[in-house]
Amino acid sequence: MIKDIVNKQRIYFNEGSTLSYESRIKIINKLKKVILSYEEEILKALSNDLNKSPYEAYLSELSLVLNEINLVKKNLRKWMKPKRVKSSLSTIFSKSYLYKEPYGVVLVISPWNYPLQLSLIPLISAVSAGNTVILKPSSTSSHVSEILTRMINDNFDESVLYVSNEKSDVVMKERYDYIFFTGSPRIGKKVMEQASLNLTPVTLELGGKSPLIVDESAKIELAAKRIVLGKMMNSGQTCIAPDYMFVHYSLKDKLINEIIKCYELFYPHKIKDTSYPKIINERHFNRLISLFKNEKIIYGGNYDEKLLKIELTLLDSPSLTSEVMSDEIFGPILPIYEFSDLKEVIKFIKSSEKPLALYMFSYDKNNITYVINNISFGSGAINDTIMQISNHHLPFGGVGNSGMGRYHGWYGFDTFTHEKPILKSSSYFDLTLKYPPYSDEKMKLLKRLFK
Repeated sequence: MIKDIVNKQRIYFNEGSTLSYESRIKIINKLKKVILSYEEEILKALSNDLNKSPYEAYLSELSLVLNEINLVKKNLRKWMKPKRVKSSLSTIFSKSYLYKEPYGVVLVISPWNYPLQLSLIPLISAVSAGNTVILKPSSTSSHVSEILTRMINDNFDESVLYVSNEKSDVVMKERYDYIFFTGSPRIGKKVMEQASLNLTPVTLELGGKSPLIVDESAKIELAAKRIVLGKMMNSGQTCIAPDYMFVHYSLKDKLINEIIKCYELFYPHKIKDTSYPKIINERHFNRLISLFKNEKIIYGGNYDEKLLKIELTLLDSPSLTSEVMSDEIFGPILPIYEFSDLKEVIKFIKSSEKPLALYMFSYDKNNITYVINNISFGSGAINDTIMQISNHHLPFGGVGNSGMGRYHGWYGFDTFTHEKPILKSSSYFDLTLKYPPYSDEKMKLLKRLFK
């Protein structure tokens, strides 16, 4: 089945059907109408899969998708135009351009934690760049996957857009012109290995342990509020959520008390709150419980097995070699360490894989500059958490083990676009120096030009 879809899309693409502005914007406009018509079903599906409240679902999923569409509608014609660049001395009097060319048939593999926006935003970017798209959503978020399947397959020709619910290894066996994957580094390596068989370019949006640093200059009340928001959005099942925290020893107790205060303000009934997001399934729930069973708990540690909900759980200085510090947590658990020397914090962070995100609460310009310049990470925020993802003027992506490539806004269009260099030479001037026969005089002149 998937082989037939890939063939149909390749034929459609090779006919040049996606190249014009009109063909692309028509799909984008229709997609927006379809999304809005399915809005209530989307919100219900996100509630069924993750117990996201309508507000959180709209804030963290739908609003980002609609914002991406609106940005494309406003800028696509400009993005598509060939870009003129300077010519060199050897091509003097010629004109040089970069032409924007789509890759072809794109495969988008999306995860379960933000199943709508992590499916549709790369799809929007790929379509705006003139590609056809096959979307493979996660079967773990089954309700949203079912909605995506109906939204796309019932409203678009399969030669342009198609949602496949076949197994990932079956879908991956086909040859694509570009693969965009969001998920774990472990699966990302498998995707890259399979893509290498056909030399298919990839974007890998992965994860990692994103550190949070709070130095002695931080404003504690504001920091606590934003830390709780970033950690508890989607119950911590966010790839850019702060994973662990280093706080200056002089602020540790005060910050912990303020975090607890903010958490109880945001969720007065804690896990009994009907809008409190749940863990996606029993397997992930049990994994998270095992992470803090033998650790020193400062706060929290309560959970509901039937509802798959876990309280915000603060851990006091677990061993740096413990299970909770060995891999991305992806849940509402926050290990907390104190520090006195910022250089030691940086040394520890740099001893691990490059994180997807880094956050720092500080008003010390020297400390902020030192951290930014000395730690490699995908994206970050100063005096905030996770909000960098909401700015479409900033690219989103990882580095090293946390991913490769970037997207959002123009950067998404650029990711799915091959810039084809074209030189248009002048017929009024011809540099004789480049033609044989070559002589000593020509060599002297050549050397003089490039000294």
